[in-house]
Amino acid sequence: MRRLACHLFALVAAAVPPAAYGSIVATDLAPTVARTTLAVADSESSRYGPFQVLDARRVALIDVTDEDSPAQFAALLLEHPEIEVIEMVECPGTDHDIANMELGRMIRARGIATYVPRGGSVRSGAVELFLAGGQRQIAEGAEFAVHAWMDADGRQASDFPAGAREHRFYLDYYEEMGFSPAQARAFYAMTNSVGFEDALWLTGAEMRRWLQPERGAAMAKAEMAGANAGQRLGYLDLGAPLP
Repeated sequence: MRRLACHLFALVAAAVPPAAYGSIVATDLAPTVARTTLAVADSESSRYGPFQVLDARRVALIDVTDEDSPAQFAALLLEHPEIEVIEMVECPGTDHDIANMELGRMIRARGIATYVPRGGSVRSGAVELFLAGGQRQIAEGAEFAVHAWMDADGRQASDFPAGAREHRFYLDYYEEMGFSPAQARAFYAMTNSVGFEDALWLTGAEMRRWLQPERGAAMAKAEMAGANAGQRLGYLDLGAPLP
């Protein structure tokens, strides 16, 4: 069984250096649709951790990100400065949220677009990377999955009061990625509406709705109110069938 998507959470405080952050918690997340096949000539391809260079302007994300991913991405951009698009093909998530969000900020700072092709799967922490795109595009037949984070002590977002500083780690990031404060809170609530051991699966059309600023918190409240009827949950076990 592969070790796939996770949400790392440690105590996020300015006084605590990154080396002191807590250990990583990982889960397995099974995709629901067939994967897109990469048509890359071996002689022309270059791999930088989870990134596969497709051509002078495109790179694919095809694996888990980790603490080395920001440095790997920086090396990629140094050698391929014309990269404009990240195609998110098979994106299980991350095993280091802090590094993952550093990577997202790098993507946003360069104005690189994120694109999920037909059959592409963006799950868990990879959703944060999708949001980082200067432009964000989703093809029909793409899928997304979100779930709550868990810290090294087994605590999830719901175990902390609404005003706790632990939530700001994510909320600040969503605002940096262009969400209003209300949208950031609504999106964060949606991602934590299922536990760490579950997954909320979203179609491309459902994810697009979260990217429409004019809908804001009102849309989120309406969707959350009907969540019990509309959510598709899949246990994070490769042996369990998904609806």
